[in-house]
Amino acid sequence: MSHGFELESAAASGPLQPRNATLALLTRALNWVNQQVLRASMLALVLTAALLTYSVLTRYFFKSATDWQDEAAVFMLVGAVFMCMAYVQSLRGHIGIEALATFLPAGVNRVRLLLVDIVSTLFCSFFSWKSWTLFYEAWSQGQTTSSSFAPPLWIPYSLMAVGMSLLALQLLLQTATKLTGGEARGEQA
Repeated sequence: MSHGFELESAAASGPLQPRNATLALLTRALNWVNQQVLRASMLALVLTAALLTYSVLTRYFFKSATDWQDEAAVFMLVGAVFMCMAYVQSLRGHIGIEALATFLPAGVNRVRLLLVDIVSTLFCSFFSWKSWTLFYEAWSQGQTTSSSFAPPLWIPYSLMAVGMSLLALQLLLQTATKLTGGEARGEQA
C-alpha cells in the first residue's frame, strides 16, 4: 500500500514524464486540468464546511429549518470526491493492497500492475459511460430530488460523469505510458 512517503523524494528529483512525446503532452495537459479541479474542489470543501456550520447555527439559535443546505453540501461533496479522483490517481494515491507484491518476482509484479491498470481503465470507462447516461436522463427528463428544495439531479450526475471521465482518462494515459516505454525524469518544475 502506498502511503505517500516516497512522493517527497520523487518530487525533489523532478516529475516523471512519459517517454512518448504525445503522451507527455497529454499528461501535462491532464495534470493542469487536475490542478484546476483540485483548487475548485478545495474551495467546495471549505464552502461545504461553512454551509453546514451555518445550518447548525441557524437551527440551534433561530429554530429555523434549513433543508436546502444539506442537499447543497451533499452536491458539493459528491463533486469534490468525484472530480479529484483523477488527481489522486495521478499520484497513485488510491488505496492499494500490496500483499502480493512482496511475494511476486519483479517481472510478474509489473505484469500484475499492468493488468490492474487495464482492468481499472475498463471499469472506470464503463462507470463513466453509465454516469453520462444518468446525466442525460436527469437532464432530458427534468429529474429533481424529492425534497422541498428539489434541485435538479443533473448537477451531481454531471460532476460524477466528468470526474469518472477524468479518472478513466488518467488511467488510460498511465496504462499507455507503461505500454510505450514507461517514464523518465522530467525537468524540475
